[in-house]
Amino acid sequence: MRIGVLAGEASGDSLGAGVLSALRGRYPDLVVEGIGGPLMEAQGLRSMFPMERLSVMGFVEPLKRLPELLRIRRAVLNHFSANPPDLFLGIDSPDFNLHLERKLRQRGITTAHLVSPSVWAWRQGRVRKIKRSVDMMLCLFPFETPIYETHGIPVQCVGHPLADGISPGPDRDGARLALGLQPRVKLLALLPGSRADEVRRLAPLFLSVAKLLRRTDPTLEFVIPAASEARAAELQALLDGAGEPGIMLVRGHSLDVMAASDAVLLASGTATLEAALLKRPMVVAYRMGGLSWWLLSRLVKSPFVALPNILAGAALVPELLQSQATPVAIAGALRPLLAQGHEAREQVRAFEQMHRNLARGYAERCADALTTLARQTNHG
Repeated sequence: MRIGVLAGEASGDSLGAGVLSALRGRYPDLVVEGIGGPLMEAQGLRSMFPMERLSVMGFVEPLKRLPELLRIRRAVLNHFSANPPDLFLGIDSPDFNLHLERKLRQRGITTAHLVSPSVWAWRQGRVRKIKRSVDMMLCLFPFETPIYETHGIPVQCVGHPLADGISPGPDRDGARLALGLQPRVKLLALLPGSRADEVRRLAPLFLSVAKLLRRTDPTLEFVIPAASEARAAELQALLDGAGEPGIMLVRGHSLDVMAASDAVLLASGTATLEAALLKRPMVVAYRMGGLSWWLLSRLVKSPFVALPNILAGAALVPELLQSQATPVAIAGALRPLLAQGHEAREQVRAFEQMHRNLARGYAERCADALTTLARQTNHG
């Protein structure tokens, strides 16, 4: 079996590596070409270009790099048009991949896409483009499948690899031991994001919340995981300036930090799903630039931003966004969670159900779907 695959960033590389491993279990002589990172290369991918050349974010940066991005996409298209694979799999990076998938499909190549774009939240008209581009959509979340079924697009929910990898009953004491924390201390995890602009906007806010909470509970302690050495340096400078004792900075180990905690205060993003799978009560707080917020609030149709709320279809987790994200409001939302009250128990019960819904054997499900699709379209 020979497949083409393209991932444009580290998260896609991780998702793709599990799929390639499962496929290789069925096809020991599997040939994989395209673009990916070190994890997929370890599974036998021959990457035509460094994945980092595709890893661009925002509105302006892709425009600056547009000539190079178009040249790479054209080279991949020409390669697979001249050497058709049994199947092409685009992983996330929808703006790059869906155009490529459509062109390949027009040339008779079977295409699949892993990770649904957020069509349920914004730019819903993209579904028509997706229908022209893919023979199958592989979704990570159950709530994503109905929109594809409605438009007659073959779709499968494969579950989320995080739900397979995180234990249903995380070990709080073990996590505290690994981090060198006291087993009986009351602990709040602070996760102000992984990007420089997030940390700049949110870390001072989160430290203000910590100060407020400690006024009413002097025994409360805090731990912050830094996503990188650069973030660690920025956070350490903030902590030194704040002069607030009892706040521990950890390099990496965000899952251990959340597992060790009694509750979590965090930015929106994948970390909210991780916290839910770890069964930790949480409050989500986020601020962004005024213009970005104005644009986003007019584009996004979803009533929620935090994944646990989107999955629950309800305001399960407090979301304090933009002007609502004040130290007083955030501290007020966290106190009942730290007290392990009714709100905390309600969140944990819902998180347990989410975990059961998402733990579906992601890699094997993907391999099953792709194997069936390749057989149907190439031999059916």
